Amino acid sequence: MGNETKQVEFHFGKIGRFLPLLAACFMIVWAACSQSNVNGYVVAFFVAVIVGAVFAKDDQAYGAAIIHGLSKPMFSVIVLAVILAAISGKMISSSGMVQTIAAYVVSVGLTGRLFVVATFVMTCLLAFATGTSVGTYFVVIPILFPVGVMAGVAPEYMIGAIVSGAAFGDNLGPISDTTIASSATQHADLGMVVKTRTRYSVPAAVGALVLFLTFTKTTDTTVVLEGIKETAIQPVSLLMLVIPIVIITLCLRRKHLVVALSWGIAAGAVVGLMSGIYTVSDFLAFPGGFAVEGLVISSITGTAGTICMLIGVFALIGVMEASGMFESVGSLLKRFAKSQRSAEATIVLSAGILSMITGVISVAIVALGDLVNEIGEKNGVNPYRRANLLDCTGCVFCFLSPWTVHCVIPAQQSAQFGESFAVAPASIPFVNFYSICMLLMLSIAVLTGYGAAKKGKQNDSL
Repeated sequence: MGNETKQVEFHFGKIGRFLPLLAACFMIVWAACSQSNVNGYVVAFFVAVIVGAVFAKDDQAYGAAIIHGLSKPMFSVIVLAVILAAISGKMISSSGMVQTIAAYVVSVGLTGRLFVVATFVMTCLLAFATGTSVGTYFVVIPILFPVGVMAGVAPEYMIGAIVSGAAFGDNLGPISDTTIASSATQHADLGMVVKTRTRYSVPAAVGALVLFLTFTKTTDTTVVLEGIKETAIQPVSLLMLVIPIVIITLCLRRKHLVVALSWGIAAGAVVGLMSGIYTVSDFLAFPGGFAVEGLVISSITGTAGTICMLIGVFALIGVMEASGMFESVGSLLKRFAKSQRSAEATIVLSAGILSMITGVISVAIVALGDLVNEIGEKNGVNPYRRANLLDCTGCVFCFLSPWTVHCVIPAQQSAQFGESFAVAPASIPFVNFYSICMLLMLSIAVLTGYGAAKKGKQNDSL
């Protein structure tokens, strides 16, 4: 815990610090079992914050901890990105471009499972190149997701392919924040970390591709063809591809995600107005009577549920950090690290638990950095193996937790296309085949020692 906040203590001692988290878990399970949309998860985290306030001994320290959580740079970035991505996505979907691309895709036969596989591969490459999973959602989902559904793919499998591809890029990308954090905290060379990680990420990606080819649910494309009328095909709408092109280009040039999204919106607005796709009133209008209309304001207000959930999540993270919960979890698991095998299992359990709790892989990696270094050095776990265990575990448990951004943001973005397109956050983990395959690879690694450094080859592990 940093020096910015005072230690938060709860009634009922050490057990009390877990009460907010337990309240959140209860509400999340309730929401998931009820197939709730994002709003159910919003309630879960605000209930947790309220429960924490009731049992906190020092209300001033508790309030300061909440503010500390909300002051994290990651919170501001994600909130702004969600809003800007909603605007850019609406500009794309309202232009007729999605229907036009869908018509062309169906006409050439790239439908069903073939389209899912193509989406997965393209998302893998984009996420690997840009190093951002969240940014990848904002670029890929507004275009490929609705096109895929119109091309005969069940909505949840389209989202699963996109989230799986984003997980691959986040896991292996050399400029990903998780790759950088895992290598830096374990004092391992970044290039070698990426090289050795391919032993796990590539087989997991191949496994995911096979699963998408085998299990993806599809619909009759003849019905899809009938649903796409000739009037929906508007070749001029393809000019709005300038939005993702600008965003991807700037991300590849290492520009900030918020800056890239802003420039994408600006380019889309200029092209949309000049081509006649949009008018100024389509973007923003004041019809009187204190009303505001247009795709800009509708996009912003449509993100309210997601932003409220993010507020609750980061507030709870601040409370958990200030209560010492992360240190308690690490210290508890540290007791089980008695050998190399048990030390590796401890690393996986610690990273898995904190990734699920925080919902941010890099936060979990940094929080556990010193602990993993200590138990790894003591039990002979190579720095490269430690770095890869941390990152691979995060890309399993964080991506498979329905309350994290990797389920909530895709669910929120899918819902903007209508009820028939909407995917519940709780259903996404079951179709995230990359993270599921990576869980299998991690299990094999810990149980059999697969990928561990051989004697005399300490720079060539996992």
